[in-house]
Amino acid sequence: MGCDTPKSSYLSLDRLKKIDELILEDIKENKIPGAVVLVGNEHEIIFEKAYGIKNPKTNEKFHTDDIFRIASMTKAITSIGVLKLWEEGKIGLDDTIDKYIPKFKNIEILESWNSEDTSYTTKISTKKITIRQLLTHTSGMGYGFIDGSNSIKAIYHKRKQSFMKNGVLCFCDEDITIGETIENLADVPLHHEPGERYTYSIGLDVLGYVIEIVSGKKLDEFFRDEIFTPLQMNDTYFYLPKEKENRLVPVLSKKDGEWVIFEDDRFNVNYPIEGKRKFFSGGCGLSSTVQDYYKFLTVFLNDGKFKGKNFISKQTNDLIFQNQLPKSFGLGIGLAFGIVLEKDLKNGGTGSKGTISWGGYWNTSFFADPKDKYIGLIYKQTQNIQDNSSDLFRRAVSTSVVK
Repeated sequence: MGCDTPKSSYLSLDRLKKIDELILEDIKENKIPGAVVLVGNEHEIIFEKAYGIKNPKTNEKFHTDDIFRIASMTKAITSIGVLKLWEEGKIGLDDTIDKYIPKFKNIEILESWNSEDTSYTTKISTKKITIRQLLTHTSGMGYGFIDGSNSIKAIYHKRKQSFMKNGVLCFCDEDITIGETIENLADVPLHHEPGERYTYSIGLDVLGYVIEIVSGKKLDEFFRDEIFTPLQMNDTYFYLPKEKENRLVPVLSKKDGEWVIFEDDRFNVNYPIEGKRKFFSGGCGLSSTVQDYYKFLTVFLNDGKFKGKNFISKQTNDLIFQNQLPKSFGLGIGLAFGIVLEKDLKNGGTGSKGTISWGGYWNTSFFADPKDKYIGLIYKQTQNIQDNSSDLFRRAVSTSVVK
């Protein structure tokens, strides 16, 4: 770059070099096999690097253009798809979901659960689920195999014939559509009344189906036409084309202290390259690169613009940064991202008030600070391990801000 502070950024390149130390130290201590990281401002990539070995069988190293399963980072893209339809007047944020999917007209709430025989009772909900509640995880819906309640998990599993094997709705290589699974989801009881509290849920998958209904396009087509092509996201897919399959990073885990390729008996980990190309999960289905997601995030630091051209309006962009939850919930959740609140600043290392962030099941995460204008992404692809490199990376980037 030739200068200590890049154009239009408060980030110090010298301070960003701390990233090298923390990632390499974690690799040396066998906490992670490697990672790909990217730091940029609203205009350009400042720091981008790949570390470590991505395939222990071949000793192939990570590359900055590797493709990763981004799982729940799909949610923000689905959310923006919903907001684009809202801008066009095709949906309302407080529309009830049964307006689009009539099967959600008579929703029920779990009342009691018998773990011995897996029987349960329900009561009729007094409220209806809205699009805003699905965006903000306040609908009361659960999340199948990762739900916080063992009873809801068991109900998903019990009803797996209505969905797919073992009740897993996200990572699918079966010959089933998202519409079929969501229609059946309406019969699964809620945790609580809609709007009552925050419960991480499968609501964005429901909204993926709403996008299909309202737009008249399959979700992959809608994303390609309305988001990926305008934002030049050329490496983001539900299912990778043949010529890009070799760029998909394997998922790793540890066995006897050694890194091994992860397998799961609940679902096919290789769904992006071995799927039926029919199921599109709005909550966790995409694979992408750090560069593509960086392009997506620049929109929100540029008042809704991408390379000077409006992608969403400035007012819509401002709305995205508004916390949608009551203060009593103690969380910052917007219409597309998690949001850093004033109360969170005392902890440090998270960015300025309003910083947006999220992560994914396979160990990918991002953050974008609208005040100091920087973006950070760290992609790993691991399961069943514990490491804090993502938190340390975020702290290293936020403490690289200088004036």
